[in-house]
Amino acid sequence: MAFLRGAFLLLLLRICLLNRSVWGKVEVTMNDNLEVYLGDPAEIPCQYSFTGVDEEPSRVMIQWFVRAAGNGLRMRIFYSDVSQQIIDNNTDYSGRIEVTSDQRGTTLLIQNVQLSDEKEFFCQVNGLAAGNAERKTHLRVFAPPEAPVIEAVPTGISVTNTMPSKVASCEARNGFPKPNITWYRNDEPLVPTAGQVNVITLVSREFRGFYTVQSTLEYKLLKDDKDAHFSCEVSFSVPGAIRTMESHSINITIHYPTTMVELWKDSPQGLVKEGDTVELRCQGDGNPPPPFIFSKEQEPDMVLESRGNLLMLSSVSRKDSGIYQCRPLDSVGQAEVKGEVQLTVHYLDPAVVVPKDSEVMLKGENLVASCNALSSLKTVTVWYKDGKQVGYSNMLHLDDATYETSGEYVCEVTVPSLPSLHTSGSVHIIVQGGPQVVGVEEEVQLEEVAGRMVNLSCEARGHPPPSISWNIIGSQNWQEVMSKANDHMTHSMVSVKVNSDISAVCNATNDMGTEVKVFSIKAIPRVTRTPPFSPVEGSGVIIVVIILCLLLLASLGSVLYFLHKKGKIPCGRSGKKEITKEKPTKDDIVVEMKNNPKNEDAVLLKAVNGEKKGPNDQVTVV
Repeated sequence: MAFLRGAFLLLLLRICLLNRSVWGKVEVTMNDNLEVYLGDPAEIPCQYSFTGVDEEPSRVMIQWFVRAAGNGLRMRIFYSDVSQQIIDNNTDYSGRIEVTSDQRGTTLLIQNVQLSDEKEFFCQVNGLAAGNAERKTHLRVFAPPEAPVIEAVPTGISVTNTMPSKVASCEARNGFPKPNITWYRNDEPLVPTAGQVNVITLVSREFRGFYTVQSTLEYKLLKDDKDAHFSCEVSFSVPGAIRTMESHSINITIHYPTTMVELWKDSPQGLVKEGDTVELRCQGDGNPPPPFIFSKEQEPDMVLESRGNLLMLSSVSRKDSGIYQCRPLDSVGQAEVKGEVQLTVHYLDPAVVVPKDSEVMLKGENLVASCNALSSLKTVTVWYKDGKQVGYSNMLHLDDATYETSGEYVCEVTVPSLPSLHTSGSVHIIVQGGPQVVGVEEEVQLEEVAGRMVNLSCEARGHPPPSISWNIIGSQNWQEVMSKANDHMTHSMVSVKVNSDISAVCNATNDMGTEVKVFSIKAIPRVTRTPPFSPVEGSGVIIVVIILCLLLLASLGSVLYFLHKKGKIPCGRSGKKEITKEKPTKDDIVVEMKNNPKNEDAVLLKAVNGEKKGPNDQVTVV
């Protein structure tokens, strides 16, 4: 094979020498560059023409060569002439290329372009006597990289570091040609600056030919960067353009010292009263949040027990009032870095009532009772008796006491601005005096039918409780049927049979005096009378008799009419009438009706009698 190739070259050389005196020129036209994606097919056209010849040569040889960029050696991959087309064996293109030709040019088609195909492709045209020429096309292959992956450093970075610290890394894999990485802070590009921004880039190429770019950002962080977002962007070339892909944003954990502290009451909401559990919470602007120590301004050297940034005070009292402070543990000695809050614990002492417990006063006297409760807030005092309001201040005035004045008086003290604070006290008032019989000013005079039972009731007030006794004149038949008493009143009832006029005296007595009430009962004899005739009742009987008479007359008339029709009763001359066969009409019948008025006078007598009562009925008199 090598021998034949050498012989062929010698033949070509001789032909060239024989025809060198013949003037001819070949012009070849090719694109300088061709750009394709990895895996796509590539078509490399080669156009040629002949000048300086009388006619175009009938025999043209075309050869395709390939050479790696920057390497002087090239390799033929195709040969053709008028008689044959040969794809050279044992090359990377033996099974992937196809060449088509016509009178104007030839085209090299490469299937499934690989990264290794980024080379220079030469098209050589030999027109023998017309001369030869060649041109080349640089085939460029592109493979976009994967999306960039960004990672922040897992630990926090202190702003006290004097030099830029590594904050994040970014990686773009499997790109061709080599991609580039740019860093951004809040969408603003970061330019490497001495002492502020450092970017370290590492490029590696895999055995398949892809590039992987790793970039590390070193940055001098400030406290303002705690809310900043960092990202990276990869830029890469594609056929005819440059494209970019951006990573997601990350936030850097920054450590910085505490410069401001705030202390506040977290619970309860609103005012604080004795017995509440109070929670004070402290917060600073440092990161990470430091532990805090709590103290009271009045006792600065005493550290209060707390949990982290929370101070809990259980069942507080008024002595817990004061100014509380908190300081970050890492700034002890820096008096300016602290938080303060004023805590006021409100209170309401038990109500004190004067007079205390109970008080005895004479009927007609005056009394002033007071109710006071020491409080840190404004209070309101209301007096109640039997659930009804009787006073609205801390002083209760009882003037001209009566027995109705007696009873228990309750004062309730409340705090309007803190309703859960309230207290109460009471005093029992006893009004002392002689008996007072209910209704003693009324003269009781009764009339009752003899033989009846009468209940007499007597009720007396007083303190000490009065006793009641009865003096009945005019009847031996009586008994006490009810007797009851309490601290202020006695009640007695007797049942008396009225046989004659009676005088009953109720005597109410206690240590302070006596009062009586007199009942006078006049006996009325019982009278039995026959009830007189009632015209109202008689009129009903008369009406019934009249109706019966009318019915009898109607029946008798019917019988006479029937007998007359049968001819049993002959008509007299005076009553005889001519009878014709014509049917009488309704207009021929004349009926004459006469009235024989009868004056009736009825005299109605009405006896009005009182309700009869039995001898065992009773009347209760108070």
